[in-house]
Amino acid sequence: LLSRFRSGSQTTKAMAAIEAGKADIVIGTHKLLQGDIRFKNLGLVIIDEEHRFGVQQKERLKALRAEVDMLNLTATPIPRTLNMAMGHLRDLSIIATPPARRLSVKTFVRQRDEAMVKEAILREVLRGGQVYFLHNDVATIEKTAEDLRRLIPEARVGVAHGQMRERELEQIMSDFYHKRFNVLVCTTIIETGIDIPSANTIVIERADKFGLAQLHQLRGRVGRSHHQAYAYLLTPPPRSITADAKKRLEAISEAQDLGAGFMLATHDLEIRGAGELLGEEQSGQIESIGFTLYMQLLDEAVQAIREGRTPNAELPLSHGTEMNLRIPALIPDDYLPDVHNRLMLYKRIASMSDNEGLKELQVEMIDRFGLLPEPAKNLIRQSELRIRAEALGIVKVDAGKEWARLEFGSSTPVDPLVLVKKVQSSPDQYRLEGANSFRFRLNDASTSGKLDGISDMLGQLVS
Repeated sequence: LLSRFRSGSQTTKAMAAIEAGKADIVIGTHKLLQGDIRFKNLGLVIIDEEHRFGVQQKERLKALRAEVDMLNLTATPIPRTLNMAMGHLRDLSIIATPPARRLSVKTFVRQRDEAMVKEAILREVLRGGQVYFLHNDVATIEKTAEDLRRLIPEARVGVAHGQMRERELEQIMSDFYHKRFNVLVCTTIIETGIDIPSANTIVIERADKFGLAQLHQLRGRVGRSHHQAYAYLLTPPPRSITADAKKRLEAISEAQDLGAGFMLATHDLEIRGAGELLGEEQSGQIESIGFTLYMQLLDEAVQAIREGRTPNAELPLSHGTEMNLRIPALIPDDYLPDVHNRLMLYKRIASMSDNEGLKELQVEMIDRFGLLPEPAKNLIRQSELRIRAEALGIVKVDAGKEWARLEFGSSTPVDPLVLVKKVQSSPDQYRLEGANSFRFRLNDASTSGKLDGISDMLGQLVS
């Protein structure tokens, strides 16, 4: 074990055991990052509360050994880490199941008012619970504690902050755990590692000064049993709050469900930006192009590298196969009146990359909105054909009354000899147009006939 609370001799003994390979598991704080610590055969690094580490610190851990495995744990991933996971540069798993009988914390964002503070603290004290009152300024924390003692004489108030001596801080936390006082005026020192089931109300002063992940972590100090917990985020008058702070407070007040950390992290990503993949900035640098376009650029670059190609930023972005079949393929207004839901479904259908996911989406639509009307069925079938055409390197499918045309991209798995043989066998049914276009006659000009004809041709090209 390595931390600032260990004596010099204990630290020296632990470091010697680590270097000799006699310690199988080492648990430590940032002290593990010091240059004089050497590991004999480091295989796995687990970083808990990953959002509390900077890029340089995490890179330092990775540099300890080339083949070291990294496992990062956090309730609220920082934008850079979440961006890496979304870009498939890191694996991501989410634990979304809360403990049994756990209730979500009711969160209130309010302008500071002494009457409300008194009511919130008294309600918790009178039901036998305990309260965290977070005042993140050591210089005035004692005055704040005195003000609370005068405001609420019934409360027994203690103070805890990081500048206290080790034994004094340990005694304060022990007294609070054993309910020798019921209101703890503290700094952000309680942000992690504190689990007191009887503390179920937290009051955070100047909540606009805290980051989104920090607010979520602080809110997580309460509600750790089966009792209903409350979080009060106190702010100055609205004119004194920045635009980004308002977005953060709005996001934290809306995300009150259990397991909302991942959703909050995505809000943080949108508010602050994704950061630098290869640099040290953990946020920012995205407002100029927008997150959606950024992720598309990143996906294409990662895919190119995986295929052994050099990413070419000069090439236009791929938007999939263009489908122009001249058929009614849409989600009708009378089937789904809500415009927002229709747009969301269009986006999900357009982003599908496999027919299995498209079938699942079709089942979901039937379950939510009822049986699909003909235009919606056409849209699903057209999307299936688009996915199949993309796999064949076809960039455009165009269909009229008599003919359909396939336009091939620069890289396609289709053997050109297959197309040449078709043209030679039936010149009245098949034609080549230029170097990359192939036309074939449609036997049925109806909607279903077009879809069946194109589907049949795509099947022939695969074989």
